[in-house]
Amino acid sequence: MGDNFFAYLERLELMAFFSGYPLLYAVTLFIAGNRQLKNNFKNRLVSLLPFAYALVGTLYLGLVLKNLYPDYSFKNIKLTMQQPWLIILGLLSIFFWIPALGKKPVLSLIHSLVFFFFLVRDLFLHSFQSPAAKNVVKNDMKIYTDSLLLNLGTLILVTFISYLIDYFKNQKRSTPV
Repeated sequence: MGDNFFAYLERLELMAFFSGYPLLYAVTLFIAGNRQLKNNFKNRLVSLLPFAYALVGTLYLGLVLKNLYPDYSFKNIKLTMQQPWLIILGLLSIFFWIPALGKKPVLSLIHSLVFFFFLVRDLFLHSFQSPAAKNVVKNDMKIYTDSLLLNLGTLILVTFISYLIDYFKNQKRSTPV
């Protein structure tokens, strides 16, 4: 991937969007606990995880398009993107909007573990080095915290929208014609 500064910034962007999801996934499964219990809210949280992840991917697509603005030519894309395979992998998270993929939350976890790996790698490589290298870990922790907040916010938003949709469907059914 190289030691390019711009490649490092792209990797930080990807980590900011996707690296916090595995912890959110684990916490949500922990909160949901025993799935045998018929708690609608807990089951809904787990089932909405891939859609929240897809929303994060959609937001990332917006950032990529913003960074490319105003020239969307292939030449500019080639010049701008330092790590195109990672960016494409990040953009693949949009496919979790598809209901067939959305029904399998573990696929979204597997997808996000690629970006979580960069955080773990930086922790191991830079934790025991010079104070200058520790700034990399400091940056990663700030980015990871932001990623957690972003992923939590998207899960809350998707859950809220899901309940609104159910509310309006129930209102429509109960209204006599």
